[in-house]
Amino acid sequence: MIVMTVVTALVLLALATQAGIVAVQRAFPPQGRMIEVDGATLHVVDIGPRDSGLPIVMLHGASSNLEAMRRPLGDLLAKDHRVILIDRPGHGWSTRARRQDSTPQIQARMIDEALGKLGVDRAIFVVHSWSGALGARLALDHPGRVAGLVMLAPVTHPWRGGVGRYNELIATPVIGPLLAYTITLPLGYVVAESGARNVFLPQTMPDGFVQDSATPLLLRPREFIANAYDLVTLKEAVVAQVARYGEIKAPVTIIAGEPDKTVKTSIHARPFAATVQNAKLIVLPDLGHMVQNAVPDLVKAEIETMIDTIVPAQAAAD
Repeated sequence: MIVMTVVTALVLLALATQAGIVAVQRAFPPQGRMIEVDGATLHVVDIGPRDSGLPIVMLHGASSNLEAMRRPLGDLLAKDHRVILIDRPGHGWSTRARRQDSTPQIQARMIDEALGKLGVDRAIFVVHSWSGALGARLALDHPGRVAGLVMLAPVTHPWRGGVGRYNELIATPVIGPLLAYTITLPLGYVVAESGARNVFLPQTMPDGFVQDSATPLLLRPREFIANAYDLVTLKEAVVAQVARYGEIKAPVTIIAGEPDKTVKTSIHARPFAATVQNAKLIVLPDLGHMVQNAVPDLVKAEIETMIDTIVPAQAAAD
């Protein structure tokens, strides 16, 4: 009787999850074009004037998608610049053939290929959180593509501890998919709002953020599993690349907050800035993890300052 009850509950949760997937995807349809690369299909939103000089490529962190970079910062930048927003492989409306293609090294190669197909030779990369490691990897492995790097609360170095027991369970064969295809989506709807509020602290989360950022897309099983793989493999990935940071030649601006409890500035931003040759570090005393939401005007000003420095230098070199 107990077994039958458990099986029935799992079947009902699985059916609810499938209905939830349909509802979420109808609520948050793709906004851009799909670009095929080796091992993935990337969803790309390309906004702003095409003839505005260096384009700006924006890459989101974990547990999110390109909409987390689009509002308000991407839309603000797009008034004067070409802005290319990309759902990382496996996130949002991007897919990837293998869940294990979770490292910054592999995703950097995919993004580099997509930009080549878009005809983008060089760009300013704006990266947040998890994508700090991705931006660093792009600068290391594809330096010709990276004209400059603006990092917002970036992950760059190994840290003590893990990434949460639930992520580790979701990345476990058999049990992970079982959880993802039954309880994750219904449970996620209950906790998504409070979880997002915690990431914003000490700032207040804007009203409507969860909907405006299309966060419910994360609750789909295939994306939730991909996100878990990204997180559980990240520490080993940064261990493998941290010794190379001194090789980065592109100008780098890092903006982080001292109270950030999601990605600690003392572990990541400060040592990264001390290692990279041409780095500028801005640490604000009251800034939390969601830098692009809290201080978009400051981020925009720093991006434009970088562009104003790079363009004349490149013209002189040519």
